[in-house]
Amino acid sequence: MDSLFTKADAIQPLSNKKKIKSDKRHVKKSTDSKPGPSSDRTLASVTHSTSLPKSLRPSDSDIVPKHKHPHIKDLKLRAHLNSQAAHAARTKSLLQDAELLLTGDAGLIQAENGMEKTWRVSQDEIVRGAGQEAAKGRQEWKLDGGPYRSRYSRNGRHLAIVGNTGHVATFDWQTGTIHAELQLQETCRDITFLQDQSYFAVAQKKYVFIYDRNGVELHRLKSHVEPTRLEFLPYHWLLASVGNPGYLKYQDTSTGAVIAEHRTKAGACRTMAQNRHNAVIHLGHQNGVVSLWMPNLPHPAVQLLAHLGPVIGLSVDPSSGGRYMASSGADGTVKIWDCRNWKGVVREWTTRGGGAELEWSAKGALAVTTGGSVNIYTKPSIQTPFAAKAAPPLYLTHSIPHRPLTSVRFCPFQDILTIGHNAGLSSILVPGSGEPNFDSNEADPFEDKRRRQEREVRGLMDKIQPDMIALDPDFIGSLAPPTKLTTAVNDKHDIPFARLPRLERLRIQGKADETEVDDDAGVQAADGAGDDSSKKKSREEREKRKMRGKGKSLKRYLRKQRKNVIDPTAVAIRAKLEKQREEKQVAKAIEKGEMAPKKPSALDRFKRA
Repeated sequence: MDSLFTKADAIQPLSNKKKIKSDKRHVKKSTDSKPGPSSDRTLASVTHSTSLPKSLRPSDSDIVPKHKHPHIKDLKLRAHLNSQAAHAARTKSLLQDAELLLTGDAGLIQAENGMEKTWRVSQDEIVRGAGQEAAKGRQEWKLDGGPYRSRYSRNGRHLAIVGNTGHVATFDWQTGTIHAELQLQETCRDITFLQDQSYFAVAQKKYVFIYDRNGVELHRLKSHVEPTRLEFLPYHWLLASVGNPGYLKYQDTSTGAVIAEHRTKAGACRTMAQNRHNAVIHLGHQNGVVSLWMPNLPHPAVQLLAHLGPVIGLSVDPSSGGRYMASSGADGTVKIWDCRNWKGVVREWTTRGGGAELEWSAKGALAVTTGGSVNIYTKPSIQTPFAAKAAPPLYLTHSIPHRPLTSVRFCPFQDILTIGHNAGLSSILVPGSGEPNFDSNEADPFEDKRRRQEREVRGLMDKIQPDMIALDPDFIGSLAPPTKLTTAVNDKHDIPFARLPRLERLRIQGKADETEVDDDAGVQAADGAGDDSSKKKSREEREKRKMRGKGKSLKRYLRKQRKNVIDPTAVAIRAKLEKQREEKQVAKAIEKGEMAPKKPSALDRFKRA
């Protein structure tokens, strides 16, 4: 075998360009020469049926640029071009090596033939087939005080749970280390981590409370009244809550200020999810309406009637960049929506147990709780349009006798699904649901204390402003559309007419009444006198002006006088506004078909603008 690797010349030492040329000649001679009778017989017998992996194949011909630019006399420019060519060749070779990474849909359970079904595989069989480290994810926590809800940290290392009766705990589920455990002795509805596992917020009976890692109460947010659901936007440092009063509130956890407070006008809300791609909050209401909210808009950006009853579950697919949303209602239906156009349902099917909780995984697996079982579906079947109301092919299923099932959460960077129910929590293995490759700058499961502190400071410095949240996050850096109605005269940019103050708009239209403004100016000038006599005179003049302002005859007279004043700028603006209104009316008439569009002529270029 040693002779095989030696002949193949798979591993070569690093050398300069001159040695590379000599090695290339040597490789060429060795490849052109045919094995003779005196060569190694083992090598000759194995060569025809053996191939080296891509990572061990010689790639010097790809890395070294073919063109040396001999026609360029400038040595500095020639060296620069050679380095660019070498860099491009090196990039090409690295892209070929990147194909060896797990970028495909690897990790899913594959059936050997059509008679076998993946949903028939039980959790015991999956645990026996999985590795020792992966099998630790199959756990059962039997707890009193349910039903329970859970939430994972961004790196997937820490888990926070909350019971309906007030049992709260945060711990490292891999090592079993408990950080904090509280018995609040009141109703708790939801829990979420903030920027990391050091702080978490609990939606209690009356207010939202923030605790540190040791369970010490830090803040009581009185502005969040009777909260039911919580969400944290990590890139904006915003804590969003919605409650029984029907108000959606955003609070900046770095400054403590309430950024926005929106009245949904739909009553109590118990369903909320966030789109991690654009930080838009999705709310499901009791009348079957799903609305999308942003802190910079006082009204919903999108509002659609999704179900015929209350909305039970909402979730947005993170694997597709927030393109698909799943919703479930009390009418027993699960619907997949396309967030790019909202033109109807992509797919719809009926569940047996009524309302269901939903959750998307990082790789696009959808978990749906129906009655006393959890069903997992995988893409692309759930994202493929299908006319009939039939459920997509089932990937896995797991029955849980403890009803009701109140929450489902996928663990980041792990093939684990945690289900909260009346008797505690259950974690099952879902092969292929987790993202295998993580970015240590965003979320590192193996970070230490110093690394966590650096990431927290960096995240605070790179905090995004709430005004930048939009349905299309790519609008930043794009060109602003031209305004349709402006007050620009003589090709000079000016403020749009709709954004002018009311007095300025009335002044342009010739309807302004400036007598009160002149009176206030005169009063302010009279108040500027220093001595007592001037103050008395100013008071008398003020009284006279007040008495004079009571009558309408002087105002009518001044208005007639202003009509005789001709301002060329105001006249030009009025003419331009009138022209724009006429063009808009003509365009509407052409759209309705009342008027035929005017055909362009070659003589139009000689018309005066």
